[in-house]
Amino acid sequence: MRAIKGVLLTCDAAVKQILLIMNEQQSFIIEDLDDHHLVIKADEEYRIRRQLETELEKNTYTLES
Repeated sequence: MRAIKGVLLTCDAAVKQILLIMNEQQSFIIEDLDDHHLVIKADEEYRIRRQLETELEKNTYTLES
């Protein structure tokens, strides 16, 4: 078995569900620890954070003048 460098992410349950859905397509989660913690591949962290930010912006209501 090979060692994989990982990063511990702490998030709320809603964000974790979004990450689990994203993982189905891209396979970056190493371990699902509990309701608020995931270990992801370290080399994927920056990309995943950007994609998550984009996804969260889609669900944010803004007032346009």
